[in-house]
Amino acid sequence: MMSLVVARELSKTYKMGDVEVDAVKNANFEIGEGAFVAFVGPSGSGKTTVLNLIGCLDKPTGGGLEVTGFDVTRLDRFQAARFRGTNIGFVFQNFNLIPVLTVAENIEYPLLMVQNRPAKERVTRVNALLEAVGMEDQKAKLPDQLSGGQKQRVAVARALVTNPKLVLADEPTANLDHKTAHSILGLMKKMRREMNTTFIFSTHDPRIMAEAEVLFTLEDGRLITHATEEGGTND
Repeated sequence: MMSLVVARELSKTYKMGDVEVDAVKNANFEIGEGAFVAFVGPSGSGKTTVLNLIGCLDKPTGGGLEVTGFDVTRLDRFQAARFRGTNIGFVFQNFNLIPVLTVAENIEYPLLMVQNRPAKERVTRVNALLEAVGMEDQKAKLPDQLSGGQKQRVAVARALVTNPKLVLADEPTANLDHKTAHSILGLMKKMRREMNTTFIFSTHDPRIMAEAEVLFTLEDGRLITHATEEGGTND
C-alpha cells in the first residue's frame, strides 16, 4: 500500500506574544491509501493542528511533510489552495454549508468555484453524490431546512465531489446524536470502500475511535502511540 501522507519530525510552533507554544513536536507517521484513521487526544493536544498541516491550511515550522507524494512544505499560499482543491476534501464539526445555497448547489460549489468544471460534468457528479448519500429528495432544500445528520451528509458529499485522494474530518460527529453519528460513520466507510478515499479524523469521540483502523494518540503536541484495530500498540 502506498503511503499517502508521510510526516518526519513534523513540528508546528505558534507565537503568542513573547511566548512560543509547541502545538506539534517532532511527529513521525505514515498513512496509506484508502486508510480510515484518527488522531485522538484531549483539547489542546495538537490533533486539529496536524489536520491543518496535512490539509495545507497551515505550514509547519520544522520537519518534513509529504501528501500524495508532494512536499507540501514548499507550497506557497496560492499553490496550497490549488493543491487542496485537487487532492483534499474537508468535513467540519459545524458543517460549514453556505446558507443561501441549496443542497445541490452546496455540493456543486467546489466543482464550480475551485475546479471550474463544465456544467454537464458538475450535474453528473452532484447527482451521483446525492444518490450515494441518500439526499436526492432533499436537493432543492436550503441548509436551515435540514437536520444535523442531513447537513453532515451534504458535507460528506461536498467533500467527495471533487474525487479527492483524502478527506480530513475535524470532529465530524460532535454535534450529532448517537444514532446519526453511527449512520454518518457508516456512510463514510461505504464511500471509502467505493472510492478508495483515505479518511483522516481529528476527534475525541469514542464512536469514531471504535471505527478507526489506526489511532494516533497525541499528548501536548507529541505523538505518543499508535494502535491498530487488532489492538496492537506501537511507540
